[in-house]
Amino acid sequence: MTFKASVLTLYPEMFPGGLGLSLAGRALEVGTWSLEAIQIRDFASDRHHTVDDTPAGGGAGMVMRADVLAKAIDHTSPSGDPRPRLLMSPRGKPLTQAHVRELAGGPGAVIVCGRFEGVDQRLIEARGLEEVSIGDFILSGGEPAALVLLDAVVRLLPGVMGNAVSGEEESFENGLLEHPHYTRPQEFEGRPIPDVLVSGNHKKIAAWRRAESEKLTRERRPDLLAAQPLAK
Repeated sequence: MTFKASVLTLYPEMFPGGLGLSLAGRALEVGTWSLEAIQIRDFASDRHHTVDDTPAGGGAGMVMRADVLAKAIDHTSPSGDPRPRLLMSPRGKPLTQAHVRELAGGPGAVIVCGRFEGVDQRLIEARGLEEVSIGDFILSGGEPAALVLLDAVVRLLPGVMGNAVSGEEESFENGLLEHPHYTRPQEFEGRPIPDVLVSGNHKKIAAWRRAESEKLTRERRPDLLAAQPLAK
């Protein structure tokens, strides 16, 4: 089954961007996943292709219109389309690795990229958009966030990564940050590879990596530790 991504945007030329390179790009070429970038302005009815208007109640900026976006979504995702409808938004639920894995196991996603001050709330409710955030910061639009989400998802699709185990030992996969990595040379500027990693004792190596993951998580993301059964 091919993962089908449809992105609704005012800047379709931003896609595939970096997704056309490396692992994601090769997977796109061979049909492991597909991507269509749809110009929202094409669904505006006036000659100026207007997609926004002033906010009800006053205030700065503009708001994306519900009627134009509804036409774009209905064209892209008609009744019966099983794909989730996502809206990249700083007020959405934080994107997690668990959510990424859930999306990667599905048929694809319809992703709406907001601009201006946001999207008419009635459209969000009427079309069942799930708001998703990639972090506590503001971007100029939803396109960079959509690229981030798709990159995270595509790399988990079957056959995209050369070694499937690679995706199982990364940060957030087990609720912890990933342990440090080392490779040749044996010594770099007076810093040697930790002895345990060249010991050949896989049990000790696994224990060291777990301890390092817990240490890093405790220092940098203590919020992740609450649900973790820490090693004693």
